[in-house]
Amino acid sequence: MADTLLVVLVSALVLAGAGGLIAVALRRRRKRRKARGNPNPAGDYAPRANWVPTSGKLNFSSFVYMDVDGDGAYGVADRPMAGIMVRLYDERGAFLASSRSNGAGFANFAMSAKRRSAVIQRPGVYRFAVSVPPGWRATSANAEQPVRLMEAPGSMVGLAGEGLPKPVGLTPGRTVSGRTPAGSGAMLSVMRKGQLLESRALPADAAFRFPLGVDADAIVIGGSGLDRRLRLSAYPVDFGRLSPGVLGPEAMLTTIGFDDITPRGLCKVPSGHAGLDWRNLNAMSRDHTPNSEGYVNGNVSGAYIAYTSSGHPGEFGRAAPFGFHSVMLTGAWLTSEGEVALVESWLGEELVASDEIVLSALAPVNYAPMLKAVTRVRISTRHHWQAVLDDLVVAL
Repeated sequence: MADTLLVVLVSALVLAGAGGLIAVALRRRRKRRKARGNPNPAGDYAPRANWVPTSGKLNFSSFVYMDVDGDGAYGVADRPMAGIMVRLYDERGAFLASSRSNGAGFANFAMSAKRRSAVIQRPGVYRFAVSVPPGWRATSANAEQPVRLMEAPGSMVGLAGEGLPKPVGLTPGRTVSGRTPAGSGAMLSVMRKGQLLESRALPADAAFRFPLGVDADAIVIGGSGLDRRLRLSAYPVDFGRLSPGVLGPEAMLTTIGFDDITPRGLCKVPSGHAGLDWRNLNAMSRDHTPNSEGYVNGNVSGAYIAYTSSGHPGEFGRAAPFGFHSVMLTGAWLTSEGEVALVESWLGEELVASDEIVLSALAPVNYAPMLKAVTRVRISTRHHWQAVLDDLVVAL
């Protein structure tokens, strides 16, 4: 009996193996036939007659953008965001899948009425929920959206929506931070169109960090020789350690970008660019490296950024003193969220400023030391992850 069972088992395994080999051979044959193509030219450009769904998949996407101007509508001033998590739920509220937005701002969910691997397979009402980062807000007020999908027998995948989810605009909660020297007695004023919104006394010899309202467009600091004025952008501001002798309003400022260095995707920043010497900084297109959220989100103008090559310290400077007003700093990767950049500025052999800036891959920090005279600036990171630079503002 045991011998009989063994024979049956072996026979079954042989037949299963043979069946598998036949299936593989048939698939290979179909692939070869498809690769050869059809020798008959009659149907090369024929209109489609049988409108049935294909076996392919189609992306149904949620689009997320940095709302630079804060108006809640995707416009020319705004930029796609990478790395934002979007979750998909069915009409019963059951979680189906999550996807992060790519370098173009799209979080994609595969849709097909035929493919079991597709996330969306049948008609119904689906809910797309954008995970708003802590401290941020959805200016478009549509972080969660229901979308109805219907049967569409003549479509590519057998399904179609009443419309795609509307673009979701995000903006970071802006803050102003820095440190004061001992014995100082400065005041910080928040302005809007020249009008005072609020004032705060800055503590002496201490760090400070205050939230900024959505209407604020400028910061003014006065007292103890720390006077300065900064026009606000859409991003948080860090002044570093406040010190006397900063760039005044009469300074002729130049914004250095990295778009005119090379037409290629990647190039080491050459000495002489914008009149400065550069060391260990690369210029790169924002979409040159896949899945690098900070290279996308840290790009605030044009299409190129600079970054510290291989996470090693980068420098810029020249023999003649120049003013270092500000720079946009971003973490290169979402997996390095919270990395700390050390920015050291020298005038000759004297270290005139040393500040630590906490980085995010979701949005840059506007580091604004507003130093009147430096000859060398060095940017390094605590854990050797890449730091991203854009819109370096100097007075040459």
